[in-house]
Formats: sequence, structure tokens, C-alpha cells
Amino acid sequence: MMNKILVVDYEKCTGCRNCEMACSVFHVHVNNPTKSAVRIVKWERAGLDVPIICQQCEEPACASICPVRAISRDADTGALAVDYDLCVGCRMCMVACPFGAVTFDVDRRQVIKCDLCGGVDPWCVRFCEPRALTYRLPAVVSMDKKRAAGRSLLEALTPRNRRVHTQQI
Repeated sequence: MMNKILVVDYEKCTGCRNCEMACSVFHVHVNNPTKSAVRIVKWERAGLDVPIICQQCEEPACASICPVRAISRDADTGALAVDYDLCVGCRMCMVACPFGAVTFDVDRRQVIKCDLCGGVDPWCVRFCEPRALTYRLPAVVSMDKKRAAGRSLLEALTPRNRRVHTQQI
């Protein structure tokens, strides 16, 4: 089975935080961004809002470092999920994640990590109005990137651009 991946286009993010709200409502039934697996990080100087979310790594540092093997890949969805019956709350997965995508819920005393909402229709994607988050097949994402690169190259090679370039030589 080919699993979809969560794709983040930070340039489209408006900082509305709908993704954070949707995630917390889906998982813990409260509208509380601190209980969300997706976090919006504001980069004020750059004027950007960047969604930070688990990238479901092929070789996940969070799962590798877990001393009780509480993080494993779901066979159906491909998502890395936390087995809270095994998790001891040591937070080593938080330390190991290179993206800072694993957080901790102090009230429930457990780590928060994206599980793709069961892998069918992640709520963060469903409620992302600017479409900064999408859930797509990897082959489609790759083809879109190739097309964008081709368009950029074609644009750079248009006759108008070539004339400007030759005049500068």
C-alpha cells in the first residue's frame, strides 16, 4: 500500500492556527493549541508562519531512541504512533526529533506526536483554509516539484531573458 505524506507549504501559511485547533479537537476533544501535534512557529523578522509537524521519517530518531519502543509505524497508515500503554514519559523522543515536532502535554503527562488522524483525512489538512498543509501521494508531490522546476527553467530561457543575458556579456 502506498502511503500518503503530509506536505507543508510554509509560503501559504497565514498563521490562522486552524490546524492547531482542529488537531486538539480531534485528539483530546478540546480547543487548546498546546495539546496539538502541529505547531505554528512565527518568524517575525522573515514575516513567516511555519507549521511544524511530524515528518513521519523513514528512519525516525524518535522511535530509535525510545527505551520502551512505544513509538512504532502503523502498518495501515504508515504513521508513527505512540503506544501510550508502553510510554513512560521520558521525553527522549522530544530530544531526538530534529524538527521539534514532538511535544509534551503536562496535564495528561504524555508526549504529543502526529499520528495522521488515522491516515485517512488528517484534520489539520481538512481545516487548513490557505492549503498550506496537504496530504498527498509522494509521487504526486515529486511530479509537482519537477513541473515547477521545469516552469522556472523555461521562464529563465524565454527569448526576452536571453537577450538581456547576452547584452550583459
